[in-house]
Amino acid sequence: MKKLTSLFKAEIAGPIPAKPRPDERRVQPRFTTQFRSTFSGNKQEGQGRTLDISAGGCKIESDMKVEPGSKFECRLHVPGLDWPLRIDEATVRWVDANGFGIAFSRIAPEEFAKLKTVLSDLEGEG
Repeated sequence: MKKLTSLFKAEIAGPIPAKPRPDERRVQPRFTTQFRSTFSGNKQEGQGRTLDISAGGCKIESDMKVEPGSKFECRLHVPGLDWPLRIDEATVRWVDANGFGIAFSRIAPEEFAKLKTVLSDLEGEG
């Protein structure tokens, strides 16, 4: 029994290293942009600039204070489109000093098709 006890003590004596978290969680390619964006929800309205975009979400630079988990309707004013691209529901995933990242939670199929075209155009430019 002594040997078993000493094995356990040795195991818990040192700190257990944490598993490293991967910095990059994105699964879709993202593209750098400069689109004007507007968003509303939770009794808030704001505007900003869409800096990075992918099929699943984007980064918005804005002075508006938002909380992770907040949900908004978002419109991306993409040059070349007759009407802003409408995201029916976007969920705030992270917030930093300059803005926040949103995931597109709900988007109409025709708007998603437009988004894919915009991303394809951006890919062609890069």
